[in-house]
Amino acid sequence: MIKQTLFFSNPVSLSLRNAQMVISWKDTEKKTTRPIEDIGCIILEHPRINATLPLLNELVRNNTSVVLCDDRSMPSAMLQPLDSNNTQAESLRCQVAATEPMKKQAWKQIVEAKIRNQSALLDKLGRSGVSLRPHYMNVKSGDSDNREGSAARLYWNQLFGDWFKRDRFGQAPNQLLNYGYSILRAMTSRALLGSGLLPNLGIFHRNRYNAFPLADDIMEPYRPYVDEIAYSLFASGVIDLDMSAKLSLVKVLDCDVILGDTVRPLQIALSFTTASLVKYFAGETKKLNLPSFQ
Repeated sequence: MIKQTLFFSNPVSLSLRNAQMVISWKDTEKKTTRPIEDIGCIILEHPRINATLPLLNELVRNNTSVVLCDDRSMPSAMLQPLDSNNTQAESLRCQVAATEPMKKQAWKQIVEAKIRNQSALLDKLGRSGVSLRPHYMNVKSGDSDNREGSAARLYWNQLFGDWFKRDRFGQAPNQLLNYGYSILRAMTSRALLGSGLLPNLGIFHRNRYNAFPLADDIMEPYRPYVDEIAYSLFASGVIDLDMSAKLSLVKVLDCDVILGDTVRPLQIALSFTTASLVKYFAGETKKLNLPSFQ
């Protein structure tokens, strides 16, 4: 079932009643409710939002991503459940026991899928996606010669032009990409937790200051879905991360994603990818179920 994504940019009070989230607008008598089980992600942006502890606990139990934004209205943190899967202990043992060769082979598959999807997006936009073919066709175990990095330079130059530099603190459309990736990262963490894996233990990403390295690993092939929306916004003249742009970027969670012979919304596809990672760590499969962009 597709879960709802709720975005709060105004001062509201959020509480729990009968397994429903009660939304009360401040300075008015207006109230509404949403079933907890229908919510997949909540984004809390306004500094005057109040949320009760019982509600937050129920959201966490439901494996809902609760994303907190900073004073720049950028996602800065996410609530993470400590127990979100009935077989979590078994999945964690397999995750921790994964050998270095297994991790390198998993990263090879992820990098191949990411570059293929970047190539497909370029083709869709009338660019030269074929220029990335040598990069995704020659990825080595662990991407030892950094095909991901060399492909990225070509990709960004073709997508936005030679002037563009992908930089977290750079000029537009970097802020559009940053926001979309933050939402994607939160939902990837949710899918990992739902599959009984810890997003804190990465395959490739291992920065000591990174709280969710496995989420950063798994979301890589899904980034082009964000890129497409950011490109569309920027091409239409959007350079500011206003409310309209944020709502457009949040819709990435409902994008159609091809997994093998099936098409699923991105937020559902993520769960299939993370479930395949559980099987991979357990030695039940050698292939991850990764998205194919079209």
